[in-house]
Formats: sequence, structure tokens, C-alpha cells
Amino acid sequence: MSTRVEIGLGIQSDKAAGEYARLAQAAEDYEIDVLSVFSDLMYQPPIFALLEMAAVTGRVRLGAACWNPFSMHPFEIAGQVAALDLASAGRAYLGLARGTWLGDVGIDQPRAVSRMRETVQYVQALLAGDTAGFEGREFRLAPGTGFRFDRARPAVPVLVGSWGPRGLAMAGEIADEVKLGGSANPDAVAVVRERLAVGEERAGRPVGSTRVCLGAVTVVAEDGEAARAKARAEVAMYLAVVGGLDATVEIPADLIEGIRRHVADDDHDAAGRLVPDDLLDRFAFSGTPEQVAALAQRLIDAGVDRIEFGTPQGLRTDEGVHLIGSRVLPLLDRTRVPDRVAVAS
Repeated sequence: MSTRVEIGLGIQSDKAAGEYARLAQAAEDYEIDVLSVFSDLMYQPPIFALLEMAAVTGRVRLGAACWNPFSMHPFEIAGQVAALDLASAGRAYLGLARGTWLGDVGIDQPRAVSRMRETVQYVQALLAGDTAGFEGREFRLAPGTGFRFDRARPAVPVLVGSWGPRGLAMAGEIADEVKLGGSANPDAVAVVRERLAVGEERAGRPVGSTRVCLGAVTVVAEDGEAARAKARAEVAMYLAVVGGLDATVEIPADLIEGIRRHVADDDHDAAGRLVPDDLLDRFAFSGTPEQVAALAQRLIDAGVDRIEFGTPQGLRTDEGVHLIGSRVLPLLDRTRVPDRVAVAS
């Protein structure tokens, strides 16, 4: 039995009121399946954009990619996802990740896997109306405590953002979907599935049942060279972090150091010029519509369930979304056949 690979857009929450609605309406017109809003440090809280998008759409799934249980208590996360699910008439998903750079605002991140697991349990109990209480290592919910408003659904799909073996194994136990953020690398898909399988088997779930999403910076334009130059500068800002997490890629230490120096000097263009083509294509979708479609097709053929074309989408976001919808999507064979995909056992 074949399935259709979903296509999503990952939106940065740096826009003016009204812009999110326009992008969301375009996404629906182009049959985009999912709209995710990043929850990056120092940007607008994602709920602002998500509620605006929910008001003008009727089909796409919506969620934050991802809420962070270190910077936001799970009670607040549960309330926001419940509100989004109400506003979207049952189209919300719960996205969670430990995040990065929280040290800049004085937040430590101990016991990340334990905290993520308990956050999922905590949110699920509140959404389900379970008032038995919760007593965990990280969080407590007193018996009798629950929401005083109706929910659209007693549960929402759970997405966990993770790269590491322990985080992915945990996702295999409790998540519906896992996202590798900052990756366009088809070689990473088999590694992710192997790590998920550890948790799937531990929880008695079918191996291969956790959906896999890869998402990364996307810049698509008619001027392919300009698109790739912009993508290089964007990738340089996170390559030192994400590159070290991908077990299938070796990045020379001197290259990482050179990129870090330029980024520290706020010269992202110079940092980007150091990123070679092969690395760029593992950590971003960039170029002409034909080039971006070819990079996305590699992921479909490797067995992903969803591709997320991340910010900024194009030299201008509106233009990028238009090209993704009108030029990239028609070039993709989005049919995924399970028996041609290698799944760890």
C-alpha cells in the first residue's frame, strides 16, 4: 500500500500581523499539507502566527516546531495547543524539542529526555480531561487539576524534534512523528529509523510506524546562484550545531572554526562562502525550482513521510512560497511505497 508524502512550510515568527494569514492562504491554495511556526529564541511566540493562520485556513495541519519544555511549563504548552486545536477545528499538532542557545537567557537543560517524556504525558493528561494527577521527576499535576474549557479533541498528534539516539528512541516510544531540523540529507533517514526502532520495539509499537520529517532552510528562486548564496549564509548560522549531530557527515574542524569566526563577526555572507556545495545540499534546499525538487525527491526516495521547506523559502518569502507551490510540487513524485524503503528491524 502506497502513501503520499506530505509537504510542509516552516515559517519564522518575524513577520507583521496579516502576513501570516496571506502565507497561510497561499499554502492552502497550493495544497501544502502542514504549516509549522518556529519557536526560536528572541522571535515572536509561535501562537501569535498560528492563531492568525488558523483563522483563514480550513485544511492544513498547524503546529509549533517546536515548543520548549525548558522555557515554557507543560501546563502552558497544553493550554496553547488546546487553544490552537479549538481555533483550527481539530487541525493542531503538538511539537516539542529541547532547543538550543537557551544558555544565552540563563536556562539550563538537564535531563532533557526525561523532561520531554513527562511533558508529553502531562499535556496528554490535560487534553484528555484526566484529573487523576501526575507525579513525575520533572513535573507535578495535583489531583483534580484540569482545564475549565472544552477541547476540540481529547488528544493531538505529537511531534518530537530530536537528533540523538536517546531522544529518537524516546520518540519511537511516544511520538507520532519525529523531525530532524536543519537537515536535507537522505543518508540520515535510515539512521533515524534505526534509532526510532529501539523505542518502537520497547513500547511494542510496529517498527517503522513513527513518521519521519526532515526540514531545512529553503531558498528557491529563478536565479539559482542567488538562491544558493543566500542559503549558504543561512546554513552557516547553524551548521556548527547541526553538522555535529549528523552521524553520516564529517565536517573538517578547520572549516567549522572558520565558519564560527565569521558568524561571530556577524559576517554571514563570508561564513556562507566557506560552505561547499555537497554540504549545502545536505543541510538546505536551494537553487532553482528544478534543483530544489531534485533535492526533495532524494528524501522521498529515502523514505521520509514529510518534507518541511523552511524559512526564508525564497529571496522573498512570498515569492518562495509561490515557486514551491507552483513549480516545485508539480515536479515531485510524492508516492511512498513502504516495501522499497529500508526499515530497521
